[in-house]
Amino acid sequence: MRSFHMEFRNLSEEGLVSSIEIGLGASGELRYPSCPETMGWKYPGIGEFQCYDRYMQKNLRQSALSRGHLFWARGPDNAGYYNSRPHETGFFCDGGDYDSYYGRFFLNWYSGVLMDHVDQVLSLATLAFDGAEIVVKVPSIYWWYRTASHAAELTAGFYNTTNRDGYSPVFRMLKKHSVILKLVCYGPEYTVHEKDDDEAFADPEGLTWQVINAAWDQGLPLCIESALPCRNGEAYSRILDTAKPRDDPDRHHAASFAYRQQQQPPLREACLSELCTFVKCMHGEAPQNGEG
Repeated sequence: MRSFHMEFRNLSEEGLVSSIEIGLGASGELRYPSCPETMGWKYPGIGEFQCYDRYMQKNLRQSALSRGHLFWARGPDNAGYYNSRPHETGFFCDGGDYDSYYGRFFLNWYSGVLMDHVDQVLSLATLAFDGAEIVVKVPSIYWWYRTASHAAELTAGFYNTTNRDGYSPVFRMLKKHSVILKLVCYGPEYTVHEKDDDEAFADPEGLTWQVINAAWDQGLPLCIESALPCRNGEAYSRILDTAKPRDDPDRHHAASFAYRQQQQPPLREACLSELCTFVKCMHGEAPQNGEG
């Protein structure tokens, strides 16, 4: 990281590089590589825990010993495979082992190891990129969100279930490093997996709001990126409602927005007009829908 900073230091000093995004896991996101397509994973598989190499096993054993339960020094043996569904496993099904004494111990340990890794990397990044804004991208793991266990989030390292907030502890740690949080927002217009979404109890909007509110509660600046190009005024309005909620008494708003540009054909004149209005609304130079 320091070599990168020194190589491009002149660009930073000239203001051409204002922030640097630090990759903290698979695809540059803060997560375990729990859903690798190279291993045959397909949406909406729950993924697999990444805890079976010798270093993770040693760490798990030490943690189990410190709790006085050496028989907990193992990964779950009933958590299924990359493309399993929660109800097909004994660990993630309703009333499954994820909520047992062992399950809670394991998930606390598993998410904690990821947080320790992130904490260490960001500590080094802060030293290497002194003065630069650091951006951290969190994943949008929205499938199985409407189930009790949130299996896909658990295998990715976020201990987030229906009875536990798994994002606020992570964001408290990120706040310590004064990072900018980046999130790709998937709204109702994201219909690539429409049929599978129903079967996977997916809720992209529900996850988005949980992550955004947890970030704002911790005082983290938020960068929102659109999942798909916007093709009409309705899509722009949904983004505005997410980035600048009209009914928020604390007037929270996203610090920045990354726009996913449309491919060919070029934008029509009407689309350009909608884009211009959208930009003005984001800057507060024009009223949002429903405002006077």
